[in-house]
Amino acid sequence: MVLLQTILIVVLVYYTFKLLAKWLAPKLFSYAVKKTQERFGQQFGNYQDFGNTPNKNSETKISKKPFRKSNPSKKVGEYIDFEEID
Repeated sequence: MVLLQTILIVVLVYYTFKLLAKWLAPKLFSYAVKKTQERFGQQFGNYQDFGNTPNKNSETKISKKPFRKSNPSKKVGEYIDFEEID
């Protein structure tokens, strides 16, 4: 009888924990995300306006080389078929 009570208690504790985890895990996760966002906002808050003001004195121009298509018909080598000798 004691073994049956122990098994029943273990099963009830397991399912209770599983049910509570299903309800509380999303709330705990969203709380952790919100706190992390606040910390990043405080740490990097001074840098938000950086880069929003255009500066025409230092314009950068990037020119790319024209794309050259490689010649696919170029022979690379000769195909050799090896046979196994007994």
